[in-house]
Amino acid sequence: MSAKKPVIVYGASGYTGRLVCEYLREYNIPFIAAGRSAEKLDAAMKANVAGIETADYEVVEVPHTASALTELFNGASVVLNTVGPFARFGAEVVQACWASRCHYTDTTGEQDWLITLEQEWGTKFANAGLLLAPGIAQMYTTGEIAAQLCLETPGLDTLDIAVFWGGSPTIASTQTILVNAAMAKAYYLEQNKYVEHQPDAGLYNLAIPGQHELALALPWGGTSHPVWFKRDPRVANVKVLGGVFNRALMLGVPQIVAAALEATKDMNPDDRYAALAQTAAGVMNTMPPRENPRVNKSLDSVHASGPLGRAHCVINGNSNYKQTGLLQAYAAAHLLQQPPRRVGFASGCQAFGHHELLGQLRSFGLVSRPILTVHD
Repeated sequence: MSAKKPVIVYGASGYTGRLVCEYLREYNIPFIAAGRSAEKLDAAMKANVAGIETADYEVVEVPHTASALTELFNGASVVLNTVGPFARFGAEVVQACWASRCHYTDTTGEQDWLITLEQEWGTKFANAGLLLAPGIAQMYTTGEIAAQLCLETPGLDTLDIAVFWGGSPTIASTQTILVNAAMAKAYYLEQNKYVEHQPDAGLYNLAIPGQHELALALPWGGTSHPVWFKRDPRVANVKVLGGVFNRALMLGVPQIVAAALEATKDMNPDDRYAALAQTAAGVMNTMPPRENPRVNKSLDSVHASGPLGRAHCVINGNSNYKQTGLLQAYAAAHLLQQPPRRVGFASGCQAFGHHELLGQLRSFGLVSRPILTVHD
């Protein structure tokens, strides 16, 4: 079955999974839409994936076990995983990818998951000639593109990254944010070592390009960037803050997280996860509407500095979940035609090139031309 479809979207009935399928259709890539419920998958494809009637796809129901996933993945080439929280549900998917010799990507921003993948699976995937690329998503990859553009100026070793977006998070994103805030530490990079963000630091005020009002930001679990750049000899320091443009929503986040932490602090991990998932459902229990580019804007800003130079890059965009869907689909398109630039554990830019990813985002009208200012 899967030999005829080279790409598998696992979690295809979710908000992000649907968009991945939509862009796979635009790249004319045959795919399997996989998940735990064939009924939900079929309904999601027909009701929520634009142009699905012209796509070459099939729906497959599969239990979330390493053995069942391995059987499904055999004969495929690439697995695009959107089932989070990844620290809880990702291990079986990665194990199955390695066993079936498939490239692996996901959309995570869970820093602890990235560190685990690098430590436990990076060498195994590299030795097999396979890509292990977590975190290919707007909130991480678009900012990484801006950082890589800054780093084209030699001698810069410090990255100060801000990521902002408009609209509301999906059900899965809300659950991941809350669970990750409660059950994992968040790190930034200082002199190439992980340093823990203070969990009680509260909201940060940021001056972001394009508006006079200060924006509110949080570390969002530390994000992917400190992990990716820890292996970059050009970079010694990375700190990331992010938030939504909706100030009222941002003001409520610390209170929701603090209340959930206090209510679950004495629970065992399984009970705590269940309680946090229930709290997340109370915050967001419906799929957000399809993105509107006039509302769902994105902004990635990177200040890069060194002893004798500075650079600043801003990328304005729209529809952050669409950006994620496109980036995932392009990763599959690339991997089906040629090997990645780096095998094993790698970011999207490290695997496919930041100019190439930027070109795809621009060609689909999802980001504007970067504004790069260099002082050296």
